[in-house]
Parts: sequence; C-alpha cells; structure tokens
Amino acid sequence: MPSAPAEYRRIADELTTKIKSGELTPGTKLPSTSELADQFAVSVATAYRAVSLLHDRDLVVGQPGRGVYVAGEK
Repeated sequence: MPSAPAEYRRIADELTTKIKSGELTPGTKLPSTSELADQFAVSVATAYRAVSLLHDRDLVVGQPGRGVYVAGEK
C-alpha cells in the first residue's frame, strides 16, 4: 500500500509549484514558519522542515532577522 508523502514534503512541493509557476516571484517573502504551520495545520517543526527543503532545492534564501524570500534566477 503506497504511503502519502510526509507533510513537510507535501508543503515544500506545493510551494515549489507556486515558485516555478511564477505565482511566487523572486524576492517574495514567504510566511513565517509559524504562519505556514497555521496555514497547513501542521507543527512549527514540520513547517521548518518544509522551508529547509526549499533551501536545499535553492528556491529560497534566508535573510537573518528579516525572513525567507524566493530566490532569484540562477
């Protein structure tokens, strides 16, 4: 029986789709991890893992004290 993807992966995939489609453009600030947790009804740790996965995919950049933003074109 196939299992559903982990919640953090589902969230990261949804945000990846929005970034690649242009719905979230370079420079757009992502919601905070606590806002993402509320939006997707998951724990803050799960939301943090989703954002970390976006970092690993080079789709977002963090700016200490300011937030996480959609990365520009490479």
